[in-house]
Amino acid sequence: MPKFRQVLKLTLIISFLSLNACQSQSRLTRGELNVNTEENLKYYLYYPEGYDSNEEDEFGILLFLHGGGESGGTLSDLRGSGPPKMLVEGKQFPFLVLAPQNPHKKKWWNTQALMQLLEDVVEKNRIDPDRIYLSGLSRGGSAAWSMAVQYPEKFAAMAVVCGMTPVPYAHWIDKKMPIWVFHGNEDKVIPVSESDTMVKKLKSMGYTVKYTRYEGVGHNSWAKAYTTEELYSWLAEQKRK
Repeated sequence: MPKFRQVLKLTLIISFLSLNACQSQSRLTRGELNVNTEENLKYYLYYPEGYDSNEEDEFGILLFLHGGGESGGTLSDLRGSGPPKMLVEGKQFPFLVLAPQNPHKKKWWNTQALMQLLEDVVEKNRIDPDRIYLSGLSRGGSAAWSMAVQYPEKFAAMAVVCGMTPVPYAHWIDKKMPIWVFHGNEDKVIPVSESDTMVKKLKSMGYTVKYTRYEGVGHNSWAKAYTTEELYSWLAEQKRK
């Protein structure tokens, strides 16, 4: 009888361990979920001189993406840098300027929402779809690289100021789109090597790239870049082929 009890006890232990082993096995299941996200994008929209009087003419448009410092605040924060700052100071541009605000202080730009906004503005205004320009600084510059990859047939030209991007993006950007990159060599936030490496890769692949590398300039290279008069005449000359 004691021997039977030992055998029974051993059998129960083995059964218990086997059951736990079955319960701990990995599983692969299928699932599906439709996800809807909403984004509230406030923005400035500038109309150039002659837009209202020349009712049959189409104009170009510049989508400008600000940096992290203007994210999550009020729309008026955008007036501190880039084209919005220049507009406040009286600058006249030869095309429309669309300047949205990233509503999230700590998040990257929602590029899908940006494209929906851009398409809505283009549809409701007299805009030449072959003259849509893209520019951004810092976090906005990084978003500009991403949009050029995600929507390679959308933009006629792109100007990026102190942005960062994975080098493999070079393989997915439209080769017919001219690019102008700006960066300060003393940038402590986004190292100039980000632009150095990307520009080198693009040029090796035959892209048309201009590169302005400021000596002795830190992260705020946008102060020089966006006051470069040639930048806007260069953008206005571009048209998708």
